[in-house]
Amino acid sequence: MATFRFKALDEVLDRQAVEVVREENLVSDYYGMMVFDQEKMKKYLSREAYKAVTDAVKKGTTIDRKMADQVAQGMKAWAIENGATHYTHWFHPLTDGTAEKHDAFIVHGADGGVIESFSGSLLSQQEPDASSFPSGGIRQTFEARGYTAWDPTSPAFISETTLTIPTIFISYTGEALDYKTPLLRAIGKADKAATAVCQYFDKNVSSVRTNLGWEQEYFLIDEALYMARPDLVLTGRTLMGHASSKDQQLDDHYFSSIPTRANRFMQDVENEAYKLGIPLKTRHNEVAPNQFEFAPIFEEANLANDHNQLIMDIMGKIARRHNFRVLFHEKPFAGINGSGKHNNWSLSTDTGVNLFSPGKNPKSNLQFLTFVVNTLKAVYDGQDLLRASILTAPNSHRLGANEAPPSILSVFLGTEVSGMLDLMEESVVDRKMTPEEKTALKMNIGRIPEIILDNTDRNRTSPFAFTGNRFEFRAVGSSANNASALIVLNTLVANQLQEFKVAVDALIEKGTKKDEAIFQVLKKLIIESKSIRFNGDGYSDNWVKEAEKRGLTNVNSVPESLSAYLRPESKELFNKLGIFNESELNGRVEVEYEKYVMKIQIEARVLGDIAINHIVPTAVQYQTMLLENVKNLKEVFSTEEFESLAEGRLELIREIGKHVSAIKIKRKEMIEARKQANVIEDIVDKAYEYEKVVKPYLDEIRDSIDRLELIVDDEKWPLPKYRELLFVR
Repeated sequence: MATFRFKALDEVLDRQAVEVVREENLVSDYYGMMVFDQEKMKKYLSREAYKAVTDAVKKGTTIDRKMADQVAQGMKAWAIENGATHYTHWFHPLTDGTAEKHDAFIVHGADGGVIESFSGSLLSQQEPDASSFPSGGIRQTFEARGYTAWDPTSPAFISETTLTIPTIFISYTGEALDYKTPLLRAIGKADKAATAVCQYFDKNVSSVRTNLGWEQEYFLIDEALYMARPDLVLTGRTLMGHASSKDQQLDDHYFSSIPTRANRFMQDVENEAYKLGIPLKTRHNEVAPNQFEFAPIFEEANLANDHNQLIMDIMGKIARRHNFRVLFHEKPFAGINGSGKHNNWSLSTDTGVNLFSPGKNPKSNLQFLTFVVNTLKAVYDGQDLLRASILTAPNSHRLGANEAPPSILSVFLGTEVSGMLDLMEESVVDRKMTPEEKTALKMNIGRIPEIILDNTDRNRTSPFAFTGNRFEFRAVGSSANNASALIVLNTLVANQLQEFKVAVDALIEKGTKKDEAIFQVLKKLIIESKSIRFNGDGYSDNWVKEAEKRGLTNVNSVPESLSAYLRPESKELFNKLGIFNESELNGRVEVEYEKYVMKIQIEARVLGDIAINHIVPTAVQYQTMLLENVKNLKEVFSTEEFESLAEGRLELIREIGKHVSAIKIKRKEMIEARKQANVIEDIVDKAYEYEKVVKPYLDEIRDSIDRLELIVDDEKWPLPKYRELLFVR
């Protein structure tokens, strides 16, 4: 096997995988060329149609059928000019990817031939089969109808030869069956609530935008080696594999020179991304060997999330051209860095102000503190929901180790900003402030820009960190749809801002001056949310104890974490803000439980198959060779010499036998455990059974396999090892 491995690897390394097509022009010359953006709309649409689309994007107005027909005609003309032959509604079902069904533009003409046609009705709405997408019981198999509806806030684009139209996906009865619909709802609620609060500081603010800058971490694996690992192919992670003698101990991969093959892959991805208007800005090596990262410029959150889903698809396709495979799993290799998708989240006004950036005067800095403090309170109150939004079966392997934040939700602000909140807590009291107190407070608030610029640090262990002009939700997993976290975060912040405004308005109605009312409510929120603020080491045992004292929750169980969605207060929150009705919430939580069960189930089946069909036969074969060697030694040497020479071999034979027996026994027990779990009808109970009874066998069987890997002759070991998988040059 080793000879085959290295021969295959050498062949790949010796030839050019796929020559990257280098663009002759500047990026700015072809950026967005495959996007039906405002520039294209001005060219291909009438003024009325152009205004209808821009009003729908900016004001949320409806595009009528007549205007939709005009938009469709212009969009079709542009698409066909650029080589498109088909169109598709592109949406985000409750799976781990996106969905699309391609239809040709052609229709039968009167003369028996065909013509290209595309109408407003086809642009605005289609009817894909909804029965096979997960719905958590909202739709049954015999209820197949579902609808996709055009989302004009995310521009259409051409993917290869297909005009791709971003859409929402809903059931026949109107329930959301996707990630985009509730994300748009949550973004809208945050906009409305934040705008109302901004009116305290600037009457010119008429809308607030949610921004997202995602950081996509991933591994690149040589395709020949990937295909020789059934566990990677079928589960996305290695279910076995002893640590390499060298991996990331020296931190020599982080920010080092990008390997040539990987760099060519990245250049190819960037070229395709730029054509599709995806503003990739950064590429670099990450901490673990073969781990890398892409990061774009900030965009509006809905569009940014579409771009993230699109870039993952692009990366997968382009990787194959370079004889790579991309791993988005949160923990594809045990013992080294996992992969996250850090969500850099912020709010900005239509007047150009980032609400998490301090200004140059006390008034703008009071606005800054208002949004920082309300975000703190939202995270504190919603810590369990935020965890539930990101804790999945893959991400549960990552959180809490190798630079991934722990599952305890905390917020890092830095010592200076925390000190400012402490000062506000001490200075502002529930009475009218004296002139001296007002002056002192304003002077300290006026120092905030200087503090942020010079003293804001980074904390790699914080799940939710303030990084100067935004919050970074670092706990989001690399394979996740960002919408899951953003839906919860925006909902919590919108709700908190609404409550803040009610409290401030109540004080103003009683005669309290506006600034004093804001200070008083902020002080209350600072005190109530103080427990969530933590600037220290999130990995330390002391923090676990301290977090418990503070009343912060520490949940590592995926099934237990998901239960936070089903609490009465959670249902009330989502229903009150119109994000999910009870049916939608129950349905998507059931989908998450089903996904958890199926992922553990698949891993157990794959591990059992590899163990009994690959590992055990190899180990027994090697054991037989050792036994033959012992027999031969006995025939050649004297009894005394034989005992001396055979002692080590006999010990090795016994150890192999011990691990082989353990694998066979544990595999049999795991199969029985699965059988018992599979008859449980309630999906929540089944998830707990898989977690508590089935999942532990994965580690137990792996331990025996990894020990055999250190014993069995490398020439005979049937799978590529970590030292081969993790080093591509």
